[in-house]
Amino acid sequence: MWASEHDEHVRHEPVAHMGGLWGTGLTEVSSKWSSLDDGGRWAVVIPYEGEPVFARFARWSPECPSELIGTWPGVSAGQWTSSVDRSTYIRQVEIAREAISRGDVYQVNVCRVLSADLPADADIAALHVLLNDHNPAPYSALVRLPEQDIHIASASPELYLKREGNKISSGPIKGTGTEAADLAEKDRAENVMIVDLVRNDLSRVAEVGSVQVSGLLETEHHPGLVHLVSHVSARIAPDTRWQDIVEATFPPGSISGAPKSTALALIAELEVASREFYCGAIGWVDADEGTACLAVAIRTFWRAENQLRFGTGAGITWGSDADSEWRETELKAAHLCSVATKTWQADPS
Repeated sequence: MWASEHDEHVRHEPVAHMGGLWGTGLTEVSSKWSSLDDGGRWAVVIPYEGEPVFARFARWSPECPSELIGTWPGVSAGQWTSSVDRSTYIRQVEIAREAISRGDVYQVNVCRVLSADLPADADIAALHVLLNDHNPAPYSALVRLPEQDIHIASASPELYLKREGNKISSGPIKGTGTEAADLAEKDRAENVMIVDLVRNDLSRVAEVGSVQVSGLLETEHHPGLVHLVSHVSARIAPDTRWQDIVEATFPPGSISGAPKSTALALIAELEVASREFYCGAIGWVDADEGTACLAVAIRTFWRAENQLRFGTGAGITWGSDADSEWRETELKAAHLCSVATKTWQADPS
C-alpha cells in the first residue's frame, strides 16, 4: 500500500530542484518570455514542441524539503513498451541515410519513446531522489507543477545554455559508448558537425567575432556511459532577451541535426510518438543575478496520462549502421530504466 495522507499532500505541492537548490513557495507560473527578465529565480521547462512554462519560486535552498517527497513504487522491468520496434527503427535509420545520400541533410537525430504504466500516487520527486542516488548527473533537474500537469525528473548530462552576464556557452554531446575505446571516427565527425551548427546558432545573438570553441571532442564519463563533448561560447549584448536567445538556438542542435530546418522536417516525418518534454530544455534562470543554466532534456522521465515516459535516440550520419544505432538507443535507456524499477518510500515521520 503506497498511498497515504502524506502522499496526498505532497502531490499537490509545487517543487523544483536544479543547480543544487530546491525551489519551494511557488509565486507565479507564466509562459511569457518577458517573465525571465522580470526578476526572481525561475524553473524553466521548454518542451520540444509547444508553449514554455516558467515557474518562479520564492525560496531556493540547498536543503531538501523531505516533507515534499512522496513515494515511488517502481516500474516493472517487463512493462516498458516502445513507440517503435527494432525493425521499424532500423527502417527509419535507413530512410534518414537515404536523405543523407541525396544531400538533403548531413545528420539527423532519430528518437523513440518508452512508456510504462504507473499508479496515480507515484511521485516524480521520489524518482528524482532515486536518480540522484544511482545516476548522479551534472544537470540533474526536477520540476513538479501539479496544476500544470508537469512532472519531470531529468538526469541530463548535456548543457544547452549557460549564461553569466553577457557570456553564454553550450556543451553539445555527440558520441556515446560504454568506454572510450567505443568512440569511433563516425562519432567524432558527428560531434564536429553539431559544433558547427551550435556556433552558427550562437552567432545569431553574439557580438561579432566572439564565438569560439573552448573545448573540442573531450571525453566525459557518466554512469555506464562515456560521451564526446565539445564546448562553444560567445558574448552577447547585456540587454539580449531570452526569447531572442532561445529562438536562435532551439531546439538544440545535438537532438535535431544539420541543417537544422531540414532535419526537423525529417524528424516530424519519421517519428510516430511526440517527444513532448524529451529533447526540449530544463533548468533555471536567475533574472536578478543575470545567470542561468539550461540542460538539454535527454535522459529524462516525465509523467503523462498515468504513464511514465522516457525518450532515447541516436544521431544518424551516412556512416551509421542501423543495427548499431538501435543498440545505442538501448544502451542509453538501460541503466536509467533500471533505476526506475527501484522503489522509494518517504519516512512518514
